[in-house]
Amino acid sequence: MKILTLNPPYFHMYSRSSRSPAVTKSNTLYYPIYLAYATGLLEKNGFDVTLLDAPAMGMDRDATVAAAERLNPSLVVVDTSTPSIENDVAVASAIKRRCPRATIVLVGTHVSAMPEESVAVSENTDAVARKEYDLTLIEVASRLGNSARDFSGVAGLTYRNGSGNVLHNPDRSFIEDLDSLPFVSSVYKRHLSSCLSRYFYGANLYPVLAILSGRGCPHQCSFCVYPQTMTGNRYRVRSVGNTVDELEYIKRELPEVREVFLEDDTLTANRHRARELAEEILRRGLKITWSTNSRADADFETLRLIHKSGCRLLCVGFESADQTILDSIGKHLTVERIYQFADDARRAGLLIHGCFVVGNQGETRESLEKTLEMAKALPLDTAQFFPIMVYPGTKAYQWARSNNYITARSFREWLTPDGLHRSVVSTPNLSAEELGAFCDRARREFYLRPRYLFSKARQVARAPTEAGRLFRAGRTLSRFLFRSSETPPKRKC
Repeated sequence: MKILTLNPPYFHMYSRSSRSPAVTKSNTLYYPIYLAYATGLLEKNGFDVTLLDAPAMGMDRDATVAAAERLNPSLVVVDTSTPSIENDVAVASAIKRRCPRATIVLVGTHVSAMPEESVAVSENTDAVARKEYDLTLIEVASRLGNSARDFSGVAGLTYRNGSGNVLHNPDRSFIEDLDSLPFVSSVYKRHLSSCLSRYFYGANLYPVLAILSGRGCPHQCSFCVYPQTMTGNRYRVRSVGNTVDELEYIKRELPEVREVFLEDDTLTANRHRARELAEEILRRGLKITWSTNSRADADFETLRLIHKSGCRLLCVGFESADQTILDSIGKHLTVERIYQFADDARRAGLLIHGCFVVGNQGETRESLEKTLEMAKALPLDTAQFFPIMVYPGTKAYQWARSNNYITARSFREWLTPDGLHRSVVSTPNLSAEELGAFCDRARREFYLRPRYLFSKARQVARAPTEAGRLFRAGRTLSRFLFRSSETPPKRKC
C-alpha cells in the first residue's frame, strides 16, 4: 500500500510547523519536522511513503491534488494548524474526491486539541491521530494493509466508524525510546532534497537543517502550544551518542548545511545532558555549527561548554520585562535572572535570538514599554515581537476564551489576508489593534537603532559567514518595518 504524508498548500511560504504558524516577516520557513519523523518511522516499518511539503515545493492546491491522484495512496496523512484548519480540511476533501478509497487522517496541534470537532467538519475526514502520532499511524497503516478498516482500540485515534459516528479512543503513551526513531535528516534527504534551499530560519546560518534531540518540555508557559497539545510536559531525550551520530551523518551526507538547529523546546532544561552532548561533540572532534532553544536560566558553565562544541546561537523566550506577567504565564523566572543569563551568554560567546510575547494576562501600556526597553538593553543578535497568539489546547486560549477576549469569527482570522500574524485578543487594558501597533513600533525601534545597525556592520566585518542570513532576513523584514499591522476584526466569537 502507498501512503502520502502531506504538509498541505496554503499561503506562499506558510510556516505551518512553527510554534506560531503564519507567513513570517523574516521569510522563515520551518521544516515539517514531526511529519518527517512519522514518514521515516512508517518507512522503517516497511511502508511505501511519499512526503510532500507543498509550501516548500511551491505547490498550489491543484498541483497537490493532482500529485495525490497520481500516487493513488491508501492512506493520506495531512498536517494541520489552527489558522489553516479550514483550508487543510478542504485540501484533504479535494484529495478524497479524487482518491475515494483513501483513508484521510489529520494530525497536528490543532486537531489534537479539538479532535472530535475536526473530524466532524467534513465527512471526507476519516480520523485524527492525536498528540504524538508516529506509532498511531503505524497501527492505522497496518490495519489498512490487512484490509481492515476497523480502528477500534487504536490508541490515540479519534475516528468516524462505519455508521458515521465519531468515536474517541484512549490516549496513546508517549514514545520513551526516541533512539528508535530514524534520523529525520535522512528523511529530508530522501524526500525534500529538491527544496532544502527553501527552508530558512532568520537567526541561523543558511542553509540550516532542523532535527530533534528530545521531545516535550517540563516548563509550564501558558501560551506554548506543542507541549500542551502534542508532546507533553516531560522532556524525553535521545541518547547523546545517537544524537551526535546524526550530527556526523549530516556533516557527511549533507555537507551544504551550514548550521543544525536542535529544535527541542528547551534543550537546556536538562543541563547535565546539554553538557554531555557538548562533551561528546568535542570528544569526537566533530566540527559542526549548531544552535538550539534555551530557557533564560542556563548557567555560565553550560553555556561556555556548548559554545566550545560549536553552538553558535540560542533562541530564548524572554516574553516580558514585567515580573507580574512572567508569573501569570507560568514562566517561573525572574527579571534579574533574565539579565544575568543574557550577560552570561554574551561572555560565553553565544548569540541570542530573543522572543517577546505581548498581551498576556496583566499586560498594560506601561509593561509594554518596559519590555521594549529590556529588548534594547539585552545583548541580542535578533529579536521578534508577537502579540499573544492563543491556540486551542493551551491555558492562554482558555483564559482568553473564558473572558470573551477573542476577536474573531473563525480560525482563519488568526491571520491577515496575506497570511501574516494577526492579533485576535483584546483585553480591557489593551485592544488587539494596540498590541499589533506596539509590535510594529517595537520592531522598528529595535532594528533601526544606530547602535544596532553599527553592531551588525561590525559583525559582518568580523564574521563574513553571517552576511548571507542577515541580508536575506533583513531584505524581507525591511518590507514590513514601516507597514502597519492590519486592523483585526472587532466581532466576538
